[in-house]
Amino acid sequence: MKRIALFFSAVALFCSSVHAEQIVPIKYGDFENWITREIKESGIIGGKEKTVYAIGPNQTIKGSVAYTNKGGSPWASSNIMAKVMGVTKTSNAVFPDKHNGGRCVKLTTMLDHVKAIGIINMDVLVSGTIFLGEMLEPIKSTKSPYSKMNMGIPFKQRPKFLQFDYRVVAPGGAPIYSSGFGKKKTLTGQKDYAEVFILLQRRWEDAKGNIHAARVGTGRERFGKTTTGWVNKHRIPIWYGDITGHAGYKPYMGLINSKDKTYYAKNSKGKMVPIQEEKWDDANATPTHVVVMISSGCGTAYTGTVGMTLWVDNVSYVL
Repeated sequence: MKRIALFFSAVALFCSSVHAEQIVPIKYGDFENWITREIKESGIIGGKEKTVYAIGPNQTIKGSVAYTNKGGSPWASSNIMAKVMGVTKTSNAVFPDKHNGGRCVKLTTMLDHVKAIGIINMDVLVSGTIFLGEMLEPIKSTKSPYSKMNMGIPFKQRPKFLQFDYRVVAPGGAPIYSSGFGKKKTLTGQKDYAEVFILLQRRWEDAKGNIHAARVGTGRERFGKTTTGWVNKHRIPIWYGDITGHAGYKPYMGLINSKDKTYYAKNSKGKMVPIQEEKWDDANATPTHVVVMISSGCGTAYTGTVGMTLWVDNVSYVL
């Protein structure tokens, strides 16, 4: 009888440990569904019809229509339509690709060339990026790029990990800076990485409409080496509270409040304002928002290594 009791106790313990971990896919994070946008650029820059992809329910949108998230998709990307001084221009560095008989997302860093005889002749460096939130189209200038990105979505859970499959091609060499204004600059002595991160924040708004935030949880990893094929079910651990004393802490995991990389969000009046991430929260705090970003670059805007490519699939929270 004792052996039978021990057997059932072991089974119960095993079952409880199995049920203790829950995999929760992020909507559209399997990248099986894509929106195809067919946009004709202005004649002054060639007038070609370009394809721009968005993550959402399968459909085709024709024309230079400002994009808003479709089908409840929480994903936005660096794929955009810009209208600057009446000129329509597109940019696409995020693509659907094949993986395991289905689809995944491919993010690549590239130079986007813009040429109009006698007026414009410039290269703009674009890192393929997706994030939870929305991009505010049409983009009307290259200034303050993060102010066009509504970063993060409401979220109250406390996951243990962010899980995904990935593959990397890292060409090596120094990154460059190219905003389209002035000459391209090689950033000697620096290195670029593909990057994935999840930030859990507790946000609040003051009487003036400013958005403040305390960092509840942090998970962040950079990838600088070419992989031999796919790495499946990779997990980034999420650490809670002030992690500056954690053995795995890196400087890039710190609070985001520098002038050149402050993220933005819409306040209650619909105005885009900086997210003032002011402090580390209590380790037991409940977040109000989650920020997930996946990118082929880790630097500031217009900085990266041409050819750096990151493929990702099956993005999930592990609770």
